[in-house]
Amino acid sequence: MKTRRFTKWLSTLCVCSILFGCASANPDSEKQDTQWPKKIVLVQMPNENNPAADSQHEKFGQALSEYLGIEVEAMEASEYTAAIEGMAGGNIDVMLVSPMSYFQAKERAGAELLVSTPMSAEYVSAFIVRSDRDDITGMEDLRGKTFAFVDQASSSGYLYPKAALVKQLNLDPDQLESSDYFFKTVAFSGSHTTSVSGVQMGDYDAACVAKSIIAQMAEAGAVNAEDFKIIGSSDIIPNPAYVARGSLPEDLKAKIKAFFLSYKDADYFEAVHGNRDIRFVEVTEDDYQPAKEMLDLLHIEFGD
Repeated sequence: MKTRRFTKWLSTLCVCSILFGCASANPDSEKQDTQWPKKIVLVQMPNENNPAADSQHEKFGQALSEYLGIEVEAMEASEYTAAIEGMAGGNIDVMLVSPMSYFQAKERAGAELLVSTPMSAEYVSAFIVRSDRDDITGMEDLRGKTFAFVDQASSSGYLYPKAALVKQLNLDPDQLESSDYFFKTVAFSGSHTTSVSGVQMGDYDAACVAKSIIAQMAEAGAVNAEDFKIIGSSDIIPNPAYVARGSLPEDLKAKIKAFFLSYKDADYFEAVHGNRDIRFVEVTEDDYQPAKEMLDLLHIEFGD
């Protein structure tokens, strides 16, 4: 088992050969209905808050390989969209997806839910401003202000806070990013930490970030938590889930799921999920229905 990291600046040739199968990554693909492949590909997402999670992912992949009795190639993908296309092409077998990305993976690759983890803390987006901004005390006060989302693929940095704005203020989701519609201007900062720093420095009047990020940055000495105040929040965001490519053999999918549910390495859960005591749990479509309703509210559809 070996580990590779995808980044956005990989060459077109590399992305083509790995994700879209210009050279077949699975010689047994035509026999998957009757026998297991010789190798499966497992894709994780980088953990920006804990680089130590990388080694835990490698250990996890090795344990899965030993449990299944076949090779497991573990990778990290820099973005969900590329990994979903890799699964749609038959070259990625198991991957971690955000609530939004699950429905995209289901549409594009027939992805099936395997497991998730319980929340160790409430996962919501927070609307933040500097604590000295007496002119901004609630969501309506954001009208005419400069605002930063994180990234259009981010659940906590874009989708859920955008849905909160649309629902709470009766705004048009198709116009929300337009200058002078509600906000004076809208920016996409690229990361939660950049959004926090931008609010602190006055680059943005306000921003939406994962609620936990300010505490994490304060603990690291990057900001003073007292410099910020929260003026609103999103609905609770479901945790990411692992999914399997639907065309894998049924008994292989069942055994992969059984491995997740039996995995008890406390060091792994502490490094990757922030809690030594949690374990993987089964999830169903109903657990992610609120995310689907949010996508419908924002007029987001997936397809070719």
